[in-house]
Amino acid sequence: MFNKIISFALTFMLLSFSALVFNSCAQDERTTLEKIMDDGVFTVVGSGGYPPFNYYDENDEVVGFDVDTGLAIAEALGVDLNYETSAWDGLIDGLKAGHYDAILGSMAITEERLKEVSFTIPYYYSGAQVVVRADSDIVDPFELMGRDIAVATGTTFEDDAYNLGANPVLYEDDNQTLLELINGRVDAVITDRLVVIRAMQEMAGGENLMMIGDLLRTEEMALAIRQEDEGLLEKLNDIIRNLHWDGVLSQISYKWFDGEDISQ
Repeated sequence: MFNKIISFALTFMLLSFSALVFNSCAQDERTTLEKIMDDGVFTVVGSGGYPPFNYYDENDEVVGFDVDTGLAIAEALGVDLNYETSAWDGLIDGLKAGHYDAILGSMAITEERLKEVSFTIPYYYSGAQVVVRADSDIVDPFELMGRDIAVATGTTFEDDAYNLGANPVLYEDDNQTLLELINGRVDAVITDRLVVIRAMQEMAGGENLMMIGDLLRTEEMALAIRQEDEGLLEKLNDIIRNLHWDGVLSQISYKWFDGEDISQ
């Protein structure tokens, strides 16, 4: 009798374990879009050091144009937004490893990045801008040959610095690059034009900065997702089209850029 009880217990445990494994595998086979809808959370990531797009405010909360865009997308999905932050140069690796559903951090569409991830349609447009101190003797970007230009590591702005014949000096984010320029430790910064405008208006010492030259190039900013997430890509594209059409992205832009619409 005792042996029968032991045998029954072992059989029950094996069946329970098999059911658990089966359920886990079934869960793992869900698409990213299905997981988002089932769990009720859309998890995205940005650097957290890129004002006014995504940065920490005085309450240590992540805010900005990207965050509000994420909230609008999550609302359209009918789920909550979880906005996480991580170092810029590790965002794509983190996405591919499954730590996030998407990168929503002002990432520009480039041929190089398209080899690793897929991009939605753009949610805003901007471009690369050179900024120097107002007391600098540099008045043209092509005068920067051999000079030190601060750029955020892992960004396309590093290529811009090389194209000018300058020496790119790498920092974690643009809070650091612009602070280095204000303190006179580098000759210039290359970053997004809208970041420069915001810094000139609101950053301590920003009044001592000056943009020089035209945009080095324009950029289209979009959400990056894993290449296999075709269903999520289609869904996000539909939502972004509607946010453009309904004027939601324009309203978010007006909020963060003093009436300027960067979504068009």
